[in-house]
Amino acid sequence: MLRPRRRGMASVNAETRDGIVPASGALAKTLDEGPETSGINYRIVALIIACALLMENLDATVLATALPTMAHDFGVRAPQMSIALTSYLLALAVFIPASGFVADRFGSRPVFQAAIALFMAGSIVSAQAPALWVIVAARFVQGIGGAMMLPVGRLVLLRSVAKKDMVNAMSWLIMPALIGPVLGPPLGGYIVTYLDWRWIFYVNLPIGLLGFVLVGRYIANFKEERPHPFDRQGFVLSGVSLGCLLFGFEMTSRPGALALAVSLIVVGAVVGIFYVRHARRHEAPIVDLGLLGDDNFRLSMIAGSLTRITQGSLPFLLPLMMQLGFGLTAAESGTITVGPAVGSLLMKAAAPRLLRRFGFRNAMIGAGLVGALGYAVVGLFRPDWPMWAIVVTLTICGFFFSLQFTAYNAIAYDGIDKQRMSAATSFYSTVQQLMLSLGICVAASALHLSMLTHHAEKPAFADFSAAFWTVTAISLLATIWNLRFERDAGAEISGRSPTPAKAMEPAPRLR
Repeated sequence: MLRPRRRGMASVNAETRDGIVPASGALAKTLDEGPETSGINYRIVALIIACALLMENLDATVLATALPTMAHDFGVRAPQMSIALTSYLLALAVFIPASGFVADRFGSRPVFQAAIALFMAGSIVSAQAPALWVIVAARFVQGIGGAMMLPVGRLVLLRSVAKKDMVNAMSWLIMPALIGPVLGPPLGGYIVTYLDWRWIFYVNLPIGLLGFVLVGRYIANFKEERPHPFDRQGFVLSGVSLGCLLFGFEMTSRPGALALAVSLIVVGAVVGIFYVRHARRHEAPIVDLGLLGDDNFRLSMIAGSLTRITQGSLPFLLPLMMQLGFGLTAAESGTITVGPAVGSLLMKAAAPRLLRRFGFRNAMIGAGLVGALGYAVVGLFRPDWPMWAIVVTLTICGFFFSLQFTAYNAIAYDGIDKQRMSAATSFYSTVQQLMLSLGICVAASALHLSMLTHHAEKPAFADFSAAFWTVTAISLLATIWNLRFERDAGAEISGRSPTPAKAMEPAPRLR
């Protein structure tokens, strides 16, 4: 049932002796409406949360650069190393739905600190892995920690920031996290070339230790006094469905495993249907499908998911093409593939102004088209291209894709009340990570299928082109849903003045 959302906002400034901000009773009402003004330290809070994002992004990008070398040490084909990325993203997809309940039950601060500690433990085991299956298991443990860090951190920020400061806060949140993709490829390349790939996992430890200390000092401990019961049946059903789907897609790239891959995908789809039926009957399902009733949340979810398939494929495809196709060393490859991250970093300062000038809808449409077509050009890269042209193309792509993701991340929560932010951040983060993982699977499958057409053991440039164009075509489909946003969608967030008719119309709120 929809009802008008109140425009008045109350300031939230209450904390118990234990440092816990309860989210029930009268205070739940203020959380539901949101703070009128942001705290003076909201940028510091955003930067602290970004320490966790920096650790995650640095880990992922460094690992992607090292995959060909690791494949040689483990005695497997390079495309098979995608399972080391997939296992991590699988853990994210399975455990992120539980992050909202865990934070409400135990408090955002201890959950955040425990997640950082678990991530560091997985890093240490990964560095000592003697075989591929060990590193896959350790990456899964890392994924459990990562599953709590991003949604819980985002939840803290959303509950602490006024709507008018949301775009600015998101830019502060993402800005330091972009240092990971900037430093990751060259750092991973130099470590692999001049040291040993096992050192790439030790990079996480100083960042994790710093984040652990700062979380305990500055992060508010939001906690529900009466959290809803944990949806055990929904957790099992969603976990089995997502797990089967992800590993089914991943196995489509493995020789002789097509029958098993199809079976897993079918099982995942069937269990997913059972979960949907369960969620419709449950009072507080672990993944609240009722949130899709909000237009901005639903459209951001669909369009962002299609776009993130392309984003998820890049850390897998680019290093492989540069090292296997161009014959570059890991260090040289890392220097070139830093382009998308540099573009993202350059965009962050411009994002608030661009969204205010053009509006969310126009910005997402334009950025989506330019970014996707740019990545189609990446499929044409060949060794005779000037290196400056390759880097400039990747930088432009990163600039526009990053603008698009900033817009999606901000506008998704425009119509969601504060009381449902735990469910919304868990749901959104689950689908986000699922799509990133699916991007790896789609890229690996497209690369493998193209290789099968000419019975090749090593991917050629035509195979990389087919893979890039496949994920690009998928991201272009997001334009269909970007066009369905209201012209004044997100006007209050961006500071863009809405039309008089829209200004008088109350926004709906889900119950």
